Amino acid sequence: MRSVELFAGAGGLALGCGLAGFRPVIVCEWDKWACDTVRQNRDAGYPLVSGWDVREGDVRDVDWSGIRDIDLVAGGPPCQPFSAGGKARAAEDRRDMFPVTAEVIRQLRPLAFIVENVRGLTRPAFANYYSYVQARLRLPEMAAHDGESWPDHYARLQVEATSGKHDSLEYSVIPTLVNAADYGVPQQRWRVFLVGFRRDVEAEWSFPASTHSADALLRDQWITGSYWERTGVPKADRPTATARQIARAERIRIGEVAISGKPWRTVREALAGLPAPTRISSKRHLNHVLNPGARSYPGHTGSPWDQPAKALKAGAHGVPGGENMLRRSDGSVRYFTVRESARIQTFPDGYELHGSWGEAMRQLGNAVPVLLAQTVAASVRTHLELAAVRQNSLKAPYLGVLA
Repeated sequence: MRSVELFAGAGGLALGCGLAGFRPVIVCEWDKWACDTVRQNRDAGYPLVSGWDVREGDVRDVDWSGIRDIDLVAGGPPCQPFSAGGKARAAEDRRDMFPVTAEVIRQLRPLAFIVENVRGLTRPAFANYYSYVQARLRLPEMAAHDGESWPDHYARLQVEATSGKHDSLEYSVIPTLVNAADYGVPQQRWRVFLVGFRRDVEAEWSFPASTHSADALLRDQWITGSYWERTGVPKADRPTATARQIARAERIRIGEVAISGKPWRTVREALAGLPAPTRISSKRHLNHVLNPGARSYPGHTGSPWDQPAKALKAGAHGVPGGENMLRRSDGSVRYFTVRESARIQTFPDGYELHGSWGEAMRQLGNAVPVLLAQTVAASVRTHLELAAVRQNSLKAPYLGVLA
């Protein structure tokens, strides 16, 4: 199936869509370092990136007139206008690319789209704008007039949506807030997905059910002990359970709490097989070089070995340290290497990040976890294929049996 990738960054969402069977016609990204990462892997022959047409620059400058028959548009518009760590200016921020995303969808008319962003978009302060974004994606042909404010445009969209008389391009839009850890990503990373299907596509889609849970990890660590056995952690090196963990584990043990899914994956499991990093680079383990200088301070204590990592962040003014550090069992800290961060974001080991430690970490902090992207895109593809089968069956001639 053919796709277009907007705001591709280092390629996390695009790689996930590729693993799900989509092949991008165009991959758009303005950041030079991220484009270099994608091009470097493509030119080095990394299979999933083979043949990608990387367009470096503003997505608004891309000529879409010759692009036809697109099944999926995917992208994560810049999150800074809505991030808790940013200035939270939403539509007033020039980096707000939701209107641009809707315009590309209008031009390409894909069968479906996947749009991803930070949890901050769902904050009460952005409630009206979040609803506006959904309305804008639902009716992409209803663009704003010159000089029209987004509240006025939103009012027009609402009238049009409820009138039932429009014949314009329309999508059903399903918004979902998810924690990547619930889908096997070794990281607690909350993100909102806006997934849409074109009105003529008969797809009754819902977000894929979660596959992993915190309670299952709690059981394996503090009731059965199977986690420590399978990860090979001796008793002397195991942390002490907190009072909250003990209380929750007791509720699980006596059956008050039902457990579903596999255990959350932890930092220890994500980094399994990687040697302790040094200052010397290795061709065997790409991007696995120690960056010194990590320190712990209140609110920035790093990610413990035996939980999913805290959400990796790019930072508004460079890479923050606290979210991108490993906290060892003895309380000491060090920075994650780029390869370790790539593991936490479920990038394949053969995919190399371009640039300095800071540049590569920024790319990873902005990325969609590959595994989560694959999960969503695979579900979308399945429903597109089912819809195509139903449509083709309706078009098939009736072959009745003569009496």
